[in-house]
Amino acid sequence: MATDVNDDRRPDPDALLALTAKEGHGKLKVFLGAAPGVGKTFAMLQGARRLKAEGVDVVIGLVETHGRAETAALLAGLDVLARRTTAYRDRQIDEFDLDAALKRKPKLIVVDELAHTNAPDSRHPKRWQDVAELLDAGIDVWTALNIQHLESLADVVSRVTGVQVRETVPDMVLQTAEDVVLVDITPDELIERLNEGKVYLPQTARRATQNFFTRGNLTALRELALRRTADRVDDQMVDYLRQNAIEGPWETSDYLLVCVGGDDQAEVVVRTAGRLATRLNASWITVHVERSGHEETNPAKLKRVDDALRLADRLGSQIQRLAGLDPVAEVLRYARRENVTQIVMGRSRAHPLWRLMGAGFTDRLVRRASDVAVHVVNSPDPQTPFVRRILPMPAPRRLGQGLIAAAVAVAAAVGVGEILRQLLVLPNLSMVFLLAVLACAATYGPVSAIAASLLSFVAFNFFFIPPLYTLTVAEPQELLSLTVFLIVAVLTGSLAGRAHDRAQAVRQRALDTQSLYEFSRKLAGAAKLDEVLWAAATHLQKTQGGPIVFLMPEEGELQVKTAWPPDQDLSAGEVSAANWAFSKHEIAGWRTNTLPNLKKQFRPLRTPRGTVGVVGFAPKDAEEPISPEDERALTAILEQTAIAIDRAILVGEAVRAAALEDNEKLRTILLSSLSHDLRTPLSSITGAVTSLRQLGDKMPASDRQDLLASIEEEAARLSGFIANLLDMSRIESGALKVKQDYIDPTDSIRAAVERGRRALPAQKIETSIARDLPFVRGDAQLLEQVLFNLLDNAHKHGGGSAIVHARMEGTNVVISVTDEGPGIKPTDLPRIFEKFYRGGRTDGRKAGTGLGLSISKGLVEAMGGTIEAQSPAIRRRGTRILMRFPAVRMREGHPA
Repeated sequence: MATDVNDDRRPDPDALLALTAKEGHGKLKVFLGAAPGVGKTFAMLQGARRLKAEGVDVVIGLVETHGRAETAALLAGLDVLARRTTAYRDRQIDEFDLDAALKRKPKLIVVDELAHTNAPDSRHPKRWQDVAELLDAGIDVWTALNIQHLESLADVVSRVTGVQVRETVPDMVLQTAEDVVLVDITPDELIERLNEGKVYLPQTARRATQNFFTRGNLTALRELALRRTADRVDDQMVDYLRQNAIEGPWETSDYLLVCVGGDDQAEVVVRTAGRLATRLNASWITVHVERSGHEETNPAKLKRVDDALRLADRLGSQIQRLAGLDPVAEVLRYARRENVTQIVMGRSRAHPLWRLMGAGFTDRLVRRASDVAVHVVNSPDPQTPFVRRILPMPAPRRLGQGLIAAAVAVAAAVGVGEILRQLLVLPNLSMVFLLAVLACAATYGPVSAIAASLLSFVAFNFFFIPPLYTLTVAEPQELLSLTVFLIVAVLTGSLAGRAHDRAQAVRQRALDTQSLYEFSRKLAGAAKLDEVLWAAATHLQKTQGGPIVFLMPEEGELQVKTAWPPDQDLSAGEVSAANWAFSKHEIAGWRTNTLPNLKKQFRPLRTPRGTVGVVGFAPKDAEEPISPEDERALTAILEQTAIAIDRAILVGEAVRAAALEDNEKLRTILLSSLSHDLRTPLSSITGAVTSLRQLGDKMPASDRQDLLASIEEEAARLSGFIANLLDMSRIESGALKVKQDYIDPTDSIRAAVERGRRALPAQKIETSIARDLPFVRGDAQLLEQVLFNLLDNAHKHGGGSAIVHARMEGTNVVISVTDEGPGIKPTDLPRIFEKFYRGGRTDGRKAGTGLGLSISKGLVEAMGGTIEAQSPAIRRRGTRILMRFPAVRMREGHPA
């Protein structure tokens, strides 16, 4: 059969990667229903019994029968896991035992009611998170879910049924399920089951049929369940076609960008976009854009933005914050850069006049988005009063202070006005009250300023507009003046208050920036990991105000490396949260989805190379969530810390790698030296011994003496080689004990020269020693050994002659050994004191170990001196080794 060589069909790489990522994980099967009572648990238990009969290890983790006898009968013969009993609101409740399930680790476990909220002392707040941990452990899970509990459909279900859905499950749980089984019956059948008492008790059933279980509600919920199941089947079919390189009719995937702000419709927009992304099988990203120089300061709006972004994250969206002088241009620029195909946003809440002029954010973006489709989400107008929407309300304590300040300021204005009226004849005292309004605006913000404006309006009328001490106005022009004053006071106070709030926000951001800059400087000066952790711990403790702890992986386990205060211990729950944060790369502990009742929150320190550690901290106020400003500052600090930790780790790894490389080089040099400097004398000794053994008495006496002398000489060479190795080892290990006597360097020089002349008869040694050389501190025998090593080195490399000089130079005694050899290359000078280093080529090498100069350097420095090499020394030739020792003047046998 012929094959088309141009057929380049191949499996989709992304689909194959997604399939590979599932390996080692458990498979999730969701039994989806439109409402309670359709038979999800019954169908789930029937399937479990069938697999049990086939020999599959099936365990019932938790099943709620709700008193239904036919459902309870299906549990017979199945392995049911014991529940965990816990106290909650003065009563005992039974919960799913996650740890027991993980320890049992069956092939399949059945866990009912996926949207259930766990007891406060559970590891996870939601049961779907327990299921996620079971799947990560490689356990297959069957579970049941009603369609109204999907996060993206919560608002739709609330509008249709009038019932607020409080327990929700992220859409990603259903989207990542291996199988979705729709358990469906008609609304009439479900209502009949309800009336027969097969769903709830009779009294409860009557109330349910009057509220939630109406025919219209059940029909709408059934449509939602059918649509969502069909979407999931379509996704599975597309995945199968792509994984197997089967041509299909699918279109290029869309990419949605969702814009959210601080208004009341942000979460509605996110949920709508989530449903749209699910229907289109599209990726999506949620962005919030701020106008540079006009950052939002209203805490309520900032909280709504953060809540919307967290909701988008739960629904499977990416998150991005943008900033620019023109928010519309910034959104469109980002959309074009990321190849966004559709933009989803809410209807602008701008004033009708602005909308009529087309100046709202939505109108401007629609007008300028010529190449991107825009979806505008309409939602009911918020119930929040208009004043509350345009006027940011401060905290209750701050609000009370502002109102009191307004009353005091207006009272002071009245007093000043009375004094001025007695002293001067002024046509209008309204400026005094305007000053009070501005003072309140500059001190407590717009709410206090508006309150001062209203109080000033009343006080000015009562005390200074005829007729006095009444609220009536006699002249029309006075009424006009009062009205104009009120308008000017409110506008001026509001603008000044907003300027005050913005100045406060700018000041706070400047402080945060300065704090981050100082922290960055500290990190830049920290070279070691301990220094980085200590700098981060002290800075975080200063900004957060609570205990701080850093944990790093060590020998496969997280260990506390730095803590402030230092004497704190982690509880078993805190250790579990830290391990969870490290292994799952997500936040755990206080106010999170994992162990939320802890006093500390643990965050992973993530870098491009992975998670390098975990930081735990206790918040300033355990009753309140972290504010958006503190969250941004904390995130910036932790990002800087993670980068610094990664840098310190890389530096340590680089140092260790360099040390290993040096050790490898040293090992190679040592083996080379051993192979040459041991083999050569051993070969000579072996040859001499073999000749003596074979020839014996037949050998002339003179030849026998020569061979014995050769054996003795080569054995001495071997002994010297081993002695040098031992000396080097003693120097590096610190085992060498150096005397610190007062010695005469002249005696050591003469002893070394005499020893050199005996050991090296062919070498010409000259000396030049200054008179009355002072004493030095050191060891006479070691100094003699150093000089002998230098003479031996000069004999091997210096052309057969050496000159020893000794003189005073300032406060030091300088001893030098100079040879007349070819000298040392300038590039080799810094290395001649390294172990096993020999200058020149490897062929024709001189005899020696390459340790003489290295040993000399170690001995000289141990005696408190210094050593250096100079080349050329004389007449562009030769090498000079100089040693300097601090001189000690003696007076009457004692140091001066």
